[in-house]
Amino acid sequence: MIEDKNPKKTSIGELGEFGLIDYLTKNIKISHSSTIKGIGDDAAVLDFKNKKAVVSTDLLVEGVHFDLAYMPIKHLGYKAVMVNLSDVYAMNAEATHITVSIAISNRFPLEAVEELYKGIRLACEKYNIDLIGGDTTSSTKGMLISVTAFGEANQEDIVYRNGANAGDLLVVTGDIGGAYLGLQVLEREKQVFQVNPNMQPDLDMYSYIIERQLKPEARQDIPGLLKALDIKPTSMIDVSDGLSSEILHICKQSKVGCNLFEEKIPLDPQVISTCEEFKVDSTTMALSGGEDYELLFTIKQDDYPKIKANPNFTIIGHMTQESEGVHLITRANQKVEMVAKGWNPLKKEEE
Repeated sequence: MIEDKNPKKTSIGELGEFGLIDYLTKNIKISHSSTIKGIGDDAAVLDFKNKKAVVSTDLLVEGVHFDLAYMPIKHLGYKAVMVNLSDVYAMNAEATHITVSIAISNRFPLEAVEELYKGIRLACEKYNIDLIGGDTTSSTKGMLISVTAFGEANQEDIVYRNGANAGDLLVVTGDIGGAYLGLQVLEREKQVFQVNPNMQPDLDMYSYIIERQLKPEARQDIPGLLKALDIKPTSMIDVSDGLSSEILHICKQSKVGCNLFEEKIPLDPQVISTCEEFKVDSTTMALSGGEDYELLFTIKQDDYPKIKANPNFTIIGHMTQESEGVHLITRANQKVEMVAKGWNPLKKEEE
């Protein structure tokens, strides 16, 4: 297929704010009975009846959280939804609704915003989410996206960060470190392109880790899977800022320590081979990378038999008394104090 070098570009100013909202939301469908009123009024109306509502918001800023030099705008829309749904699933809840607010500069034509919403709509359809409102405004530079996710859960099912106890097992879903490593590959290829725009990157050997960065999937399956296994975690958090940061969050809020075993951290073979190529330590990538959107949780030791053979889960450590501190047990059986080296956007801005 020959790429159209002069695609149609429609000025958003031709539509105006309300025309833009109508245009972007005309195909939005409602699927939850809890949605009494969605888009089209001053506020959405939801009815969760006897369940508790769970709400989370994330803001994505161009140049801080994403780079449109290599982030396809449709993928960006999809990822913006995933980032928020992950927080709801980390509460052991079911995500049901989102609102989306965007600020865009005049360098974005209507077609670009339409692509963004195609990604948002795809995420909603795949994860059975109702888009029920939001806001649009102008930006003096770049793009900002704010998504708020709503979910529901029975009060007895909700899991917080502060329930871990000494002796609990530390468990993680999936594998860790791929998203950040995918970002390093994309940044490298961007620099190559800036030097030689005719150079076409061959990224096939990095397909998994690049997808982990550009099109992550939230772990919608985990709350239902845990329920089917008759397991209620004692604490839970999503892995968005790096494994070390998330472990320290649980430890701080639960007032416990932790021993994390380096040899147990689940790494995809593509992560290991790419770390060797980049001459970086794979454990460092897992501890400090972030954006994996896996779930990290603790369970009672009595639940070990229910989880030990399940391929979705890896037991990577155990919780200790708070006085023992938080440590990484290396492959050489050395005990190293763990510090948070996860990604910090505020610190990045200050530097």
